[in-house]
Amino acid sequence: MSGVIVLADPMFIGQRRSIADLALTNRIPAIYHLRDFVRAGGLISYGAEYEEMFRQSAVMIDKILKGAKPSELPVEQPWRYDLAINLKTAKTLGLTIPPSLLLRADEVIQ
Repeated sequence: MSGVIVLADPMFIGQRRSIADLALTNRIPAIYHLRDFVRAGGLISYGAEYEEMFRQSAVMIDKILKGAKPSELPVEQPWRYDLAINLKTAKTLGLTIPPSLLLRADEVIQ
C-alpha cells in the first residue's frame, strides 16, 4: 500500500477539500500537516499547533520592541503538536486505527 504526505503550503491549504477528496477517491491514505485537512475529509493530520506558534512569535516580537536584540534571543521551537484522525475516512479506506493512537488524538472525527 502506498500513501502520500501533503505539506503545509498556502496552495494546498486553499484546495484542502479537493485534495482530501482526490486522495479518498483514489483510495490513497494521506497524512496532512494541518487539522483543517482532516475536517475536510482527510485521514490523519499531525503537525505543530499554529495558534501556539503565533503566540510564541508575539512574545518574541514584544521582546524586540522592548529593546532586546534579535541575535541574542533563543531559537524557539514548537512545543505542542496536534493529532487529528478522521475515522469515517479510515473506514472508507478499509483501515483500522489502533486504539492507542485514538487515545493520543486531540480530535477524532466520527
